[in-house]
Amino acid sequence: MGADEAAFLRVARSGDAGEFALLTERYRRELLVHCYRMLASYEDAQDLTQETFLRAWAKRETFHGRASLRTWLYRIATNACLDFLDKRRDRTPVPADLHGAAENGTEVLYLQPWPGSAPEDPHEQAVAKETVELAFIVAVQHLPARQRAVLILRDVLGWPAQQTADTLELTLASANSALQRARATLRVHLPNGRLDWKGAGRRELDDQQQRLVSAYVQAHERLDIDALTALLRADLRFAMPPQPGVWVGREATVQAWLDGGFGRDQYVDFRCRTTTANGQPAVAIYLRRPGAPTYDAFTLDVLGIADGLIAEITTFDGDQFEWFGLPSELEPA
Repeated sequence: MGADEAAFLRVARSGDAGEFALLTERYRRELLVHCYRMLASYEDAQDLTQETFLRAWAKRETFHGRASLRTWLYRIATNACLDFLDKRRDRTPVPADLHGAAENGTEVLYLQPWPGSAPEDPHEQAVAKETVELAFIVAVQHLPARQRAVLILRDVLGWPAQQTADTLELTLASANSALQRARATLRVHLPNGRLDWKGAGRRELDDQQQRLVSAYVQAHERLDIDALTALLRADLRFAMPPQPGVWVGREATVQAWLDGGFGRDQYVDFRCRTTTANGQPAVAIYLRRPGAPTYDAFTLDVLGIADGLIAEITTFDGDQFEWFGLPSELEPA
C-alpha cells in the first residue's frame, strides 16, 4: 500500500473533507481528460469529474487499499460517465449533412475542444502517454458506451483485462470481445485506419507546420482568400459543431466561406491569436464589426495538418475562448 492509499484510509476513517480534497485534487486533471475522452464534451467532462469526487467522498469507506487510489478513482469516473451516457441518448454521432461529396458520414455535434495538450504532470503519466487529438476523440464516439470504456481502459490507460472486466462488471470473455469489436470499429473511423495514436498528441510543430499556421493567420487578417485556399488540401474536411453539416473538399469549403460573407459586409476586420487545442495547432479568430470599438471572440479553428497542408478544420464557438485563457475581446492595434 502506497502513501496515498494509507493517507486516504485515514481520511476515510476521520471524515475530514478538507484532507480528502487535498489528497484527491492531484488527480483532477487526468480524470478530467479521461471523462473528456469518454464524452467528447469539455463541459460535460468537468461536471462528471466533479461527480466523481462527490461519489468518491460518499463511498470513501468502501476503499480498502487493495487497489491504488488512482485506480479506484478511475473506476468511479468511468462508471459515472457510463451512467451519464445511459441517460443521455443524444450523446451519439448523427448522420452528417455532407457538402461537396456523395459519401455517407456522421458527425459529433456535441464535440467540444480540449484546452491545450495532454497533461505532463508526473502524477499523470498514464494520461500523458496518449493523445487527445480530435480524430481520436471523434472516432471513439462511434463506439457503444461500454466498448468505449473497455478500449480506453485497456488501450489508453493500459489496464489489465481482468481489472477492466471487474470495473465494468463484465466477464473476462465479454470484456475481451468488446475490446476486439471496439478496435475494429475504431480502425474504420480513424484516419487511414491507424491505431497508432499513442503519443501523437505530444508532438511539437516543425518549422514548416509553424509557417503554415502563420500563413493561415496572415491570410485571414489580409482577407486573402486565394492565399487561404492555397494552404488547404484538396480533400479538406470542415465542420462547425454544434452546427450540423460537414464540407468535404477545398472548393466546397472555400465557397461556403464566401457564401457566408468572408471578405464583405461585417466580415472584413479580423485579428488572430495562435493557441493549442487537443494537442493540435489552433487559431483564435476575433472579429470587429463595423462601428464596434473592439475585436470580439468569433471562432476557434482547430487545424489538422497532413503532408504540409491543412487537411481538417474544426471550428468552435468563440464563447469557449475562456477555457484557453484567451481574452473575450481585443483592443484595436
